[in-house]
Amino acid sequence: MTTLLITGGAGFIGANLVRRVLAERPDWRIVNFDALTYAGDLTWLADVLKDGRHEFVKGDLADRAQVDALFAGRKIDLVAHLAAESHVDRSILEPEIFVRTNVLGTQNLLDAARKHGVSRFLHVSTDEVYGTLGATGKFTEETPLAPNSPYSASKAASDLLVRAAFHTFKLPAVISRCSNNYGPRQFPEKLIPLMIANASDGQPLPVYGDGQQVRDWIHVDDHCDGLLAALERGRVGEVYNFGGEHELANLTVVKTLLAILGKDEKLIRFVADRPGHDRRYAIDCSKAKRELGWRPLRRFDEGLRDTVRWYREQQAWVARIRSGAYRDYYAEQYGDRLAPRSGAGG
Repeated sequence: MTTLLITGGAGFIGANLVRRVLAERPDWRIVNFDALTYAGDLTWLADVLKDGRHEFVKGDLADRAQVDALFAGRKIDLVAHLAAESHVDRSILEPEIFVRTNVLGTQNLLDAARKHGVSRFLHVSTDEVYGTLGATGKFTEETPLAPNSPYSASKAASDLLVRAAFHTFKLPAVISRCSNNYGPRQFPEKLIPLMIANASDGQPLPVYGDGQQVRDWIHVDDHCDGLLAALERGRVGEVYNFGGEHELANLTVVKTLLAILGKDEKLIRFVADRPGHDRRYAIDCSKAKRELGWRPLRRFDEGLRDTVRWYREQQAWVARIRSGAYRDYYAEQYGDRLAPRSGAGG
């Protein structure tokens, strides 16, 4: 039986990947390693925690002793490294946490994977390492890295450590870079679940700047398909981009959500733009299509409606998450900037 280590398996993308592997790879077992920080939640894995093919281990990648013990006690064949601090806003508030987890944690994992001879190491990264685009063009795997936030800089650093492990030590590593994910189980600090939660409660919807920042949206199920394709069929030493091929301005996404929810656009509040906010991302995923036989399957309009439905059915969970420490973060991040501004309604 093949043993796959998934780091960050209690997070948004990780939990969806865990469930996908257990459902579709009957001859695989999973070791799920997660620190259970604010964005990690075992709620969405409750029904598989007792599955004999799923072992959960709580631990910190930045603690080398814990990582060494994780590998020493198990025969791990494959690694899918998803664990990361991932929210740009939080990286602006506390960049050192991102360096600790995303850089030091990745190096510890690489060292252990090399020492114990894993057959494939998939490093899951982001299109944000490429920086920002103008009105035209798309990121390819050859686009130079030009990160503009502490988060993306920490991910670019981890990407380069993985590249170095391949070239220097011949670690069989593959890197994936993906556009903005959406779908069920995403922590409600990110754009889509934040707007769903606020609109459902009749609260103001904070939109940075003019709201014309463009993102390419991919459903988490399509991303998980891509991760498995890269893990099983990707060429070692290569980078693969995954995108949803659906570019939209943030303001358009927010207005679409309001229409689905039947809420007034007067809830929109434009707030001071985020420092260093990238203007546009767009992914060229032709390499993944060509080499991996992968392509995004979920239409954004359908996926968004399904996502809204899911969050509305999970209101108790959302309410629990949005209490306590999250309220402190929200107040620090947006504070008094939610006062209405001329034109905020549309």
